[in-house]
Amino acid sequence: MKKLIALSIISFMLSCQTTVQEQNTNKQAMEENWKTEVEKTLKLFGHRNWIVIADSAYPEQSNPAIKTITIDESQLEAVEIISDLIEKAKHVDANIFIDKEMAFVPEKDAKGIASYRTNLNKVLEGKPVKTKLHEDIIRELDASAKLFNVLIIKTDLAIPYTSVFFQLECGYWNADAEKNMRQELENATINIP
Repeated sequence: MKKLIALSIISFMLSCQTTVQEQNTNKQAMEENWKTEVEKTLKLFGHRNWIVIADSAYPEQSNPAIKTITIDESQLEAVEIISDLIEKAKHVDANIFIDKEMAFVPEKDAKGIASYRTNLNKVLEGKPVKTKLHEDIIRELDASAKLFNVLIIKTDLAIPYTSVFFQLECGYWNADAEKNMRQELENATINIP
């Protein structure tokens, strides 16, 4: 009887160990899956698409052009991963927007905000970051989603006004080149008899 109990305990412990190993493997696969999904999506995305790294309160939107996925990575890790993927992509570049309100959120009301701001600045150092009021960014994103797809990557960060918005642009043609070309086009049109 003692051998049967001991054998049962050992068998149970081994089954638990397998479950923990399976959970770790599943977690790694999920982490790789979202990164792979973003890489594939980025290949499809181009000028006027958006990628948003959102905090936990960011709502799922009803517009079918806006896809939301959740991840277990930290928000800062996700921002760094997306920023790196965009930087490596030849076909796109990004305007990066953060909420203007974030600079005014006090630590006493949102524990961790000061550290988050410092670390976000390090992650985005040297990148063209613009601040706008949250509602203005959302308005731009919603207008774009009427014609173009948006990917929301939702994290479990619970600090307000911490979402990071990547508005994609053409990586091989910038606004100055477009302006110059339009001016040449206009000049050519004016000079045609």
